[in-house]
Amino acid sequence: MSVHRRPNFVFILTDDHASNAISAYGSVVNTTPGIDAIAEAGMRFDRALVENSLCTPSRAAILTGTYSHTSAVTTLSTQLSNDHETFITALKAAGYRTAMFGKWHLGHGEGYDPTGFDHWEVLPDQGEYFDPQFLTADGPVQHEGYVTDVLTERALSWMAEQGDEPYCVLVWHKAPHRPWLPHPRHSDLFTDPIPLPPTFDDDYEGRGTPAHHATMRIADYLADVDLKQQPPTELDYAERAVWKYQRYMQDYLRCVAAVDESVQALTGFLTENGQFDDTVTVYGSDQGFYLGEHGWFDKRFMYEESLRMPLVLSYPSRVAAGRASDTLVSNVDIAQTILDFAGVAAPAAMQGASLAPMLTGEDPAPVRAAHYYRFYEHDDHMHHVWAHYGIRTERYKLIYFYADGMGLPNASNVTYPPEWELFDLEKDPHELHSMHLDPAYSGIRDELTLQLWDLQLALGDSPHPRQPVPEGRTS
Repeated sequence: MSVHRRPNFVFILTDDHASNAISAYGSVVNTTPGIDAIAEAGMRFDRALVENSLCTPSRAAILTGTYSHTSAVTTLSTQLSNDHETFITALKAAGYRTAMFGKWHLGHGEGYDPTGFDHWEVLPDQGEYFDPQFLTADGPVQHEGYVTDVLTERALSWMAEQGDEPYCVLVWHKAPHRPWLPHPRHSDLFTDPIPLPPTFDDDYEGRGTPAHHATMRIADYLADVDLKQQPPTELDYAERAVWKYQRYMQDYLRCVAAVDESVQALTGFLTENGQFDDTVTVYGSDQGFYLGEHGWFDKRFMYEESLRMPLVLSYPSRVAAGRASDTLVSNVDIAQTILDFAGVAAPAAMQGASLAPMLTGEDPAPVRAAHYYRFYEHDDHMHHVWAHYGIRTERYKLIYFYADGMGLPNASNVTYPPEWELFDLEKDPHELHSMHLDPAYSGIRDELTLQLWDLQLALGDSPHPRQPVPEGRTS
């Protein structure tokens, strides 16, 4: 086995950045040359999926390499206790210098502050777009400026101090999270009409109650704080919906523009200092996001736009440039991939798989046949998405909406009759028509139901008590 120089790691994570707003993924609404350059220098993952499409659980999954039921970080109200092993604690124990700048969102105070970092500056909770305050080991500090720029400057300053010692820095941006406040320098961008997605007028008739129940429709639920101005009074309902979409997308994409500038600054530093080839540079988001698809904003559902995160990675000294993969990978795989490239053993509790063999070409075999997803925050006070879990295979998706908060802190106690949905993604890529009750799909439905049951148990999760035990299985 050949010996490789220990790489640096620069991991840039954004909040709610949809793949559809990255030109490397074929965006028709913006261009992102900084992110694209990472993809061009390495690999773009076209089916990188999250195990829980919500900020706090996803960040815990990325750090710990475990599913929500293992980390116990299931909702926005749960926190990651700092006795968990993460890829950061493993890297630090192996001699890496480590730092964190940006959105933590996993709890603060004794027992929950970031651990395993030599240096950390994190936003309290969601943080502010302008003149942000940061929590540090020495107490709170406030910086003037725009949060995306401040984070970039703070990270670059730390990187410049590291010399030849291997390091790992997390630059985890607040942007482009709601309420989408862009820097004034980008106020002239995206003033032309932004194309509507083909499912903008979706009426949800091909799906069950959960899609109808959710309160995420742009036409109805974007607030004054999101729009920053009142819609013209002469518009009818349909016209007002399009006007709101344009305002939403303008500010969202302007926030993304600042993020892409940050990426260019970080990769520019690596290039100028001769570090880019021996650095694992990662760009991703904590989940996907609806940019008007199905008429929605936000995330949470297991539908593709919410489930799929952007993920690109470069490591020129070991990973060939300009490739794309459509294999099913997960945010729980990121931790083991980083540790594998560092030559550090992964903690035993990690449940993902290293993507390093796939990236280097040593073993291109898929790491899983099906992806497991679970959303716990049932019928929350803002978006009213039902609790559900399911599996996504190469072609199909099976979802069980068990519609029960089970006493979770941020979930209502209201329950509804559970419902199933099944989608044939080859024939119905926009997931407009559930085939769960179609007799022609009965065999596929039964096979997927067994596969879901078995995968849950293999991962150590428990099927909801309301789910019937599949034939041929025991509870």
